[in-house]
Amino acid sequence: MVQIIQAKNIGLAYLQERFGLQKAEDESFFREWLEKLPEITDLEKQYLDRVKSNFLNLAQRPPILENAVKMVVLSPLLDLAGFYSQPFSIGTEESVEISLEDEEEIIRGRIDILVIQKQLWLLVIESKRAGISLLENIPQALAYMLTSPNQEKPVFGLLTNGSHFLFLKLNKTDIPMYDISDEFSLLKRKNELYEVIAILKNLSQILT
Repeated sequence: MVQIIQAKNIGLAYLQERFGLQKAEDESFFREWLEKLPEITDLEKQYLDRVKSNFLNLAQRPPILENAVKMVVLSPLLDLAGFYSQPFSIGTEESVEISLEDEEEIIRGRIDILVIQKQLWLLVIESKRAGISLLENIPQALAYMLTSPNQEKPVFGLLTNGSHFLFLKLNKTDIPMYDISDEFSLLKRKNELYEVIAILKNLSQILT
């Protein structure tokens, strides 16, 4: 009998055991969030300051649900990074299944926002209820990213709960490897959306 496993209930140990997933030890594995980042203009900084202010205002009246996070934070970032323009297209709330050879198990879940280029999954963005730790959602995001049909190019992801942001990179080679960026937060005095949008812009250039 086939066992259905919800993606939200799996952990890193499960992905390591079933898919051979390993965390990269080489610091050069994930340089896309550190190197050759584009400059952010003063006008863009003003816009991002407004996005931060809008979210913090929203946070005064909890709970903040996923749709609010998407509308107030994610949508402006995707627009500014160019993901609403060609050659990118947006697919939302896509169903995902991962079948394992020789194992009667299927991992099933939903992707909140999926950026697609030429039918290849290139950037997966998970938006979660504000206040929930991103740490517990890393395995779910990696499980979704493992479903990418592209074996040659890396897949990038962004986890956010509205106030915090974390980037991921996955290489689907003979041994799947992943790494994560530092965490960026809107709760600091400095507006770290500047770094977030610079990374998103860099990824958009890489993916095209």
